[in-house]
Amino acid sequence: MEEQLISKKELLERTSISYGQLYRWKRKNLIPEEWFIRKSTFTGQETFFPREDILKRISMIQKMKENLSLDEMREMLSPKMKDVSMTSDELLRKGLISKPALEVYSEDGKSPVFSSRDLLSLYVLEGLLQSGNVSLAEAKMAAEVLKKHDSEKIEKQTELIVLRKLGVTTCFIAAAADSILFESSVKVVERVDLLKAAEELKTTYMQEGQ
Repeated sequence: MEEQLISKKELLERTSISYGQLYRWKRKNLIPEEWFIRKSTFTGQETFFPREDILKRISMIQKMKENLSLDEMREMLSPKMKDVSMTSDELLRKGLISKPALEVYSEDGKSPVFSSRDLLSLYVLEGLLQSGNVSLAEAKMAAEVLKKHDSEKIEKQTELIVLRKLGVTTCFIAAAADSILFESSVKVVERVDLLKAAEELKTTYMQEGQ
């Protein structure tokens, strides 16, 4: 499905922000560089943005700027979490991850200490289970793939993709996934944007008071 875009002119009018504010936030890395999409139009080159992402981000910035500096907001909005470690009991108590997700991720049934990297994998796994679109076996397959990915290398359009064909499921992580075309007999069960998941996890984690 083609991504819905919003023009820079419409964005500025809809959000009541100035050109200068928009590019100041860009320089401070509050808005990702890759969201500034240059496209040819009948009037020449214009800048567009992913509609849902940019509107949500600007709304967040407008709410936070009352109490936070630009540098503090940049830290808040960065998907990268500081190094943390949490036990399964702590995760359950804070409501970050459910018991089923922990059981799928921790095959041996032990209660290990989870790192920041594990937390992202667990968060994505939690979303898959909550969706109701994947079976337990498929969730376990996704868990194995997530354990192997390097959270430091999450890029724009990096997705976890779960496919099913003739009852057989496969799961992988791909960059620039929008360019992948699937044959008609393949059902795309789930597609999870890992960068968005990392941002959501960090926001949820910080709201829980760490």
